[in-house]
Amino acid sequence: MLRFIFSFFGAIFAVVTMGTMMVALTIGAVFWMYGRDLPSHDHLAQYTPPTISRIYSTEGAVIDEFAQERRLFTPAAQIPDLVKDAFISAEDKNFYTHQGYDLRGIAAAGVQAVQTRGRDVRGASTITQQVMKNFLLSGDRQAERKIKEIILASRVENALSKEKILELYLNEIFLGQNAYGVTAAAQVYFNKSLSELAPHEAAMLASLPKAPSDYHPVRRKERLQSRRDFVLKEMRENGVIDDATYEIEVAQPLRSVQNGDFEPYQQSLPPRDYFTDEIRRQLSRDFGEDQFFSGGYAVRATLDAEMQEKAAASLRRALEQFDRGQGKWRGTGKKLDTALLADEPAWREALSQVRVARDVVLGNPWHVAVVREVRDNSLLLGIEDVALDDPRGAEVPRSDTDWFSGSLKENFEVGDVVHVRAITQDSDGAFMRWSLRQVPEVQGGFMAMDAHTGRVIAMQGGFSYQHSVFNRATQAMRQPGSSFKPFVYASALDSGYSPATIVVDAPIEINTGGSIWRPQNASHKFYGPTPLRTGIEQSRNLMTIRLAQEVGMDIVASYAEKFGVYDRMGQVLANALGADETTLFKMVAAYAMFANGGQRVEPTLVDRVQDRHGTTVYSHEQALGNKRVCVDCDNPELAPGQAPRIADERERVMNAVTAYQLTSMMRGVVERGTASRTVNLSVPTAGKTGTTNDAKDVWFVGFTSNIVAGCYIGYDTPRSMGRGASGGGMCGPVFTEFMREAVKKYGGGSFKVPDECQFIKIDRFSGARLPNEASGPNVVSECFRLGEEPIFGIMFDGGFAISGNFDMIQPDGSTVAQEVTTSTGDKAIVGPKAGFGTLSSGGLY
Repeated sequence: MLRFIFSFFGAIFAVVTMGTMMVALTIGAVFWMYGRDLPSHDHLAQYTPPTISRIYSTEGAVIDEFAQERRLFTPAAQIPDLVKDAFISAEDKNFYTHQGYDLRGIAAAGVQAVQTRGRDVRGASTITQQVMKNFLLSGDRQAERKIKEIILASRVENALSKEKILELYLNEIFLGQNAYGVTAAAQVYFNKSLSELAPHEAAMLASLPKAPSDYHPVRRKERLQSRRDFVLKEMRENGVIDDATYEIEVAQPLRSVQNGDFEPYQQSLPPRDYFTDEIRRQLSRDFGEDQFFSGGYAVRATLDAEMQEKAAASLRRALEQFDRGQGKWRGTGKKLDTALLADEPAWREALSQVRVARDVVLGNPWHVAVVREVRDNSLLLGIEDVALDDPRGAEVPRSDTDWFSGSLKENFEVGDVVHVRAITQDSDGAFMRWSLRQVPEVQGGFMAMDAHTGRVIAMQGGFSYQHSVFNRATQAMRQPGSSFKPFVYASALDSGYSPATIVVDAPIEINTGGSIWRPQNASHKFYGPTPLRTGIEQSRNLMTIRLAQEVGMDIVASYAEKFGVYDRMGQVLANALGADETTLFKMVAAYAMFANGGQRVEPTLVDRVQDRHGTTVYSHEQALGNKRVCVDCDNPELAPGQAPRIADERERVMNAVTAYQLTSMMRGVVERGTASRTVNLSVPTAGKTGTTNDAKDVWFVGFTSNIVAGCYIGYDTPRSMGRGASGGGMCGPVFTEFMREAVKKYGGGSFKVPDECQFIKIDRFSGARLPNEASGPNVVSECFRLGEEPIFGIMFDGGFAISGNFDMIQPDGSTVAQEVTTSTGDKAIVGPKAGFGTLSSGGLY
């Protein structure tokens, strides 16, 4: 009997032992089989997740963000223990004690799921396993994946510290609302930093990893609150919070940005505009779009927020003024279903979804509104963000619409979506009435930059970025018209001409191969022999063509290309008048080289770019060709009367005397030329207007000693803006309004005179030399190159014959005869009627 008992138990032991061995072998085989071709976990130690790239203003404020995944990487050491413990309590209670997988945790989670019927479930996978799933494996629920998770988790536990694993988890996990990682989630749900979170808020975030869409803070609010309370209970049981704190926190209501309890973080950012979008475009080109959107760059922009607002307002004012002068109402072209207008919440919700500009501030912010009723003498509106019982009312009187033709009923229908803004008293800001507004059909661009550093301080690429993201300052190819002429004159001045050189202003006929081109001055008059200075001041087309012919279009083109106006300029005479297309960005950058004395300056919207680790990967000041060094700035023994100086290694693109001569001539444009009526600043100012054929494009580009700015206005599909449109009349006021504020902030003074200048007084009408004591409106003190004896009385005609007879117009408008020297050196009498034979053609035509 005893032998039987021993035999029985021996058999059982043998079976159990064999079974255990078989199970062990089976498990070992399974783990060996699945563990052979698993991905390597080595790269986790160098984890660099996709993170937000941010753009900062010069004051250090965030002004825009770009990202594929909204993530702000935060090292484990900077994540508060409260946040860590909340997630550990919710997802992996034994995180600090297990070796990557937790059999007790799995069993406990199963029991709890049964007890609560699935309402409160602790995570069955450890945090380490979730890291493996997120980084190395797929997200399916197959048993095969679970086995791989456990194998990889055990390997990673031996390779990385617990804190590093937790860092990976808390930065990678998706928490809904396009928020990846706890830092972004705290911002998205509470508009707070991690250190500002209360225990109930940390618990709410820790409730989301399981299934963010199933725990939406508005649609599934009760379910999310129940989950949050469960996490708080776990935190109390784990000793993270005490009983008293638990009672306080669990009693807190569920609050979130989505529920309207906090202001959204995005509201703290200014609306995206042309400036930051251009930075995005340029850095995506330089670094690659994927890299820029995921690289976590910190970009310090050159933007001056105050001057950007002034640039936008100045351009918008000019565009709106021109548009209202056309006398036509176009509106937004958008409508709401009239059936919605009986239900205020319904029409307000529908109105909020209409895609129209909401970023316009001109005097006061523009509001989006819907026409609720069209009356004989007023429109009754429903205005976004304005209550129906607002004391200001919601009517637009008929008198406000006098600027466009037709009655209210001819122009409006119920359901029309429109823009309005409040008209207020200038003295005290008191409300007067609501006024209809519309985005102008005509568009334009404006840009301003530091003439010495190339830092762009303001850029406006159109009336409204939300209406049209096309940046007309950098992307629109337009004809610069007469604003190109300074480059023709620069090539002449560098070729030995002077501001007093005489060029004939007379009719020209040019055979273009299939037709005859007869260019005209804007006045349709001819002024005969005229100094270069007067030619540029009054923007004489015929003089410019003759000068370009004398200098050579190949030389003119090389100058335009050297200044960056064109990559390759066509060498035809029409291009001397700005017929070739370029961008405002290039024109302003080129004019900066006039303003700074002829040194190359590269325009930039970015001061510095740092990567996610704080390493500077780009610095404008240190870029090749931009470096400027302050000599003696740190010298405490500097002699009295001696000052530090700036030395730089920038390329000189123009002789300093030429730059000053041209600047002086363009001061004449502002003081008595084509911009004199509209450009008037308290400091010396130079510039040039530009108006193309039929006024399809109008320009003004100008500068003080510190700031250069430019404007162009025109229809996106070029067409005439009418006979009254001109660069001085339309862009001049934009420049002046902006620059008055820029001068207050950045100052301005006399333009630097090169040491190589010698000054001689001349008659600006005849080019004749005058005695040193001469004075009067016709007298100009002109800069000539030191050591070069200027020659007066020589006249150039470009080798063109004079086409037909014409009246010689003098400065006072009279027509009198005048003796001149031709380009061949002969004397001739010109006027009152001049024609063939009176002036030499140089034998070329």
